[in-house]
Amino acid sequence: MEAASVCGCCGALRPRYKRLVDNIFPEDPEDGLVKTNMEKLTFYALSAPEKLDRIGSYLSEKLIRDVSRHRYGYVCIAMEALDQLLMACHCQSINLFVESFLKMVAKLLESEKPDLQILGTNSFVKFANIEEDTPSYHRSYDFFVSRFSEMCHSSHDDLDIRTKIRMSGIKGLQGVVRKTVNDELQANIWDPQHMDKIVPSLLYNLQHTEEAESRSPSPLQTTEKEKENPAELSERCLRELLGRAAYGNIKNAIKPVMIHLDNHSLWEPKTFAVRCFKIIMYSIQPQYSHLVIQQLLGHLDANSKSAASVRAGIVEVLSEAAVIAASGSVGPTVLEVFNTLLRQLRLSIDYALTGSYDCAIIGGTKIIKEHEERMFQEAVIKTTGSFASTLPTYQRSEVMLFIMSKVPLPSLHHPLDTGRAGENRNRLTQIMLLKSLLQVSTGFQCSNMLTALPSSFLDRLLSATLMEDAEIRLFVLQILISFIDRHGNKHKFQTISTISDISILKLKVDKCSRQDTVFMKKHSQQLYRHMYLSCKEESNNRAHYEALYSLLALTSIELANEEVVVDLIRLVLAMQEVALVNEDNLPLYNRCALYALGAAYLNLISQLTTVPAFCQHIHEVIEMRQKEAPYLLPEGVFAEKPRLSRNLDRLGPEILFRQSKISEVLGGSGYNSDKLSTPYVPQLTDEDRLSKRKSIGETISLQVEVESRNSPEKEERAPAEEITYETLKKAIVDSVAVEEQERERRRQVVEKFQKAPFEEIAAHCGARATLLQSKLNQIFEITIRPPPSPSGTITAAYGQPQSHSIPVYEMKFPDLCVY
Repeated sequence: MEAASVCGCCGALRPRYKRLVDNIFPEDPEDGLVKTNMEKLTFYALSAPEKLDRIGSYLSEKLIRDVSRHRYGYVCIAMEALDQLLMACHCQSINLFVESFLKMVAKLLESEKPDLQILGTNSFVKFANIEEDTPSYHRSYDFFVSRFSEMCHSSHDDLDIRTKIRMSGIKGLQGVVRKTVNDELQANIWDPQHMDKIVPSLLYNLQHTEEAESRSPSPLQTTEKEKENPAELSERCLRELLGRAAYGNIKNAIKPVMIHLDNHSLWEPKTFAVRCFKIIMYSIQPQYSHLVIQQLLGHLDANSKSAASVRAGIVEVLSEAAVIAASGSVGPTVLEVFNTLLRQLRLSIDYALTGSYDCAIIGGTKIIKEHEERMFQEAVIKTTGSFASTLPTYQRSEVMLFIMSKVPLPSLHHPLDTGRAGENRNRLTQIMLLKSLLQVSTGFQCSNMLTALPSSFLDRLLSATLMEDAEIRLFVLQILISFIDRHGNKHKFQTISTISDISILKLKVDKCSRQDTVFMKKHSQQLYRHMYLSCKEESNNRAHYEALYSLLALTSIELANEEVVVDLIRLVLAMQEVALVNEDNLPLYNRCALYALGAAYLNLISQLTTVPAFCQHIHEVIEMRQKEAPYLLPEGVFAEKPRLSRNLDRLGPEILFRQSKISEVLGGSGYNSDKLSTPYVPQLTDEDRLSKRKSIGETISLQVEVESRNSPEKEERAPAEEITYETLKKAIVDSVAVEEQERERRRQVVEKFQKAPFEEIAAHCGARATLLQSKLNQIFEITIRPPPSPSGTITAAYGQPQSHSIPVYEMKFPDLCVY
């Protein structure tokens, strides 16, 4: 009796919290947690919060003992009790209880039993969703990040168990992020040591989406499966992670993504890489989009000597990211983005030409495949256009000017590479950069072309129309078409034809604005001149003539007033004259194409001007050609099998468009008949000499022509002629004969400078110099001569008036001459 009372006394002396904890465990673990006793324990914990840490320690001891004894039923009961205590208690002393709780979760995660790992993860996720009232300065989550990341890479033999473990790992990482991302006092989850584990673990599960989908048995059974798909869960977790990223954390979050894609060679298929960065661009805050693009550009530079397929994948991702990014989100260094892309383009051209990456590779030579480099170059060009499409008009104009400044063109200030290799490099660089410029210019619209397209840009662009390479000239014409077409009409002029009624084209025509009129006044003659010289190229093909037709038609629609219409008609009639006279010995196809081009354009402009007499003349000539010379119409020339004729030198006047007739009919409708009756003659400049392949003799002829006109011999021979109206009229009528004489005179002058002795040429130049010096002396005498004396002219001893020179500092100059 005494012994029993002693035992009862010892039991009663145990602490109350231990008795309450013991009472929640039933005799049979399958009965589950004793709810009434659990309510007592919860009430006690709320009444005496200072006991929470002891309750947690005691529960931890029991759980560790039950785990070691494989009593997993009691383990589940202990974790359930811990979860309920956590959800109920929010006092200041909960931090010590949390330490015990995390120790028990870590014990479960260390177990090899998948069920215990999943149990521990679920408890941790519940804990992560609790908002604590007091911060913790010493709590660490390093173990949980590492363990959850390891669970994300589970390779268990059983597919269902593997899927559950991976999903638990993803949920655990999501819990760590939620618990720490917004608490500055917690461990910084954005540190590289944590991001290098979290991000690759999520990407690893995201990568196996297709594999998981292929294993689903049937579409009817996928409804429940989708909720347990690790790929979808990892995508949600990644979006949540990136959505919480601040400005300074973007780099640490993006860098592991690129390293993962590098390590697993996922740039080459590019499908997964594009998907990853779409998730990134849609998840981060819009104002941080340019940081992602800068990271990708830096990674592209770092992989500048990687395989072309890898670089192409990075560039494709860049292109997709630029489309998603908001307008102007490329950041403050817009030109730096395009500079990086153009630098990669030039490097790729060098790789393709040299076949190496300019450095020795250990263990052998890396083989460069040209077709892969071409794919990379096309990807860069596409990406350039994607970036430009997100920019406002003023920045887009700056980008076009920047790209054009990088195009190697022959000029006095930009010498080109010499040698065969240099010529190939120049040509490929020109083509690729002009392709990029074409991509940027597509869809470019501006109300004021004068400010959007400055003279420095147009001068360089138009100079490329005089180059020998046909492909380069075609790109330039297409770029000009993109600039001028602001109403989407260019696709309606892709094929050349003589349409009897242009209303079926449904053209969008607006009145020429004042800004457009100013632009044409400044640049029209330059534009006409390059179109005229471009049409005379022997290497032109069908695409070139179609582009010329589109350019003429769009200029008439977008930028034309009465003066521009007159100039364009004169230009097209001059093209007809080129085919008729054939001074440049053009091939038969080119001559027929020029005739057909003129017919198509004059048919269009006659219907746009709606002058009946003009339309009638054009219609009569076209009908006559249809009967007698179908090879002079676009339907006969620009067909799959062109119909050509060799009798182009015997064409009758009835099948030609006559300038006198057009001038007469349009002059009666208010157009400038005097200007219409004047043949168009382009002005040659130094640009032709620099941009085209001219011989030394041809270059000298331009200089000699100017000198010979002012030579003393010519001054002696040329009598003074009175200029009258009849003289001017005769000069216009006899223009063909005058041009023949001028051409012969040029030939004689060039022949003289090529064959005459050096002494004769020196004497000729000396006489001209003497004449120039005498003229200058006369000018100086007039300038220095003093004003007349008030007392009259001073006469010398021999009766000649004498002029005394005055010092320069005493001379009186007009105000405009004084600086």
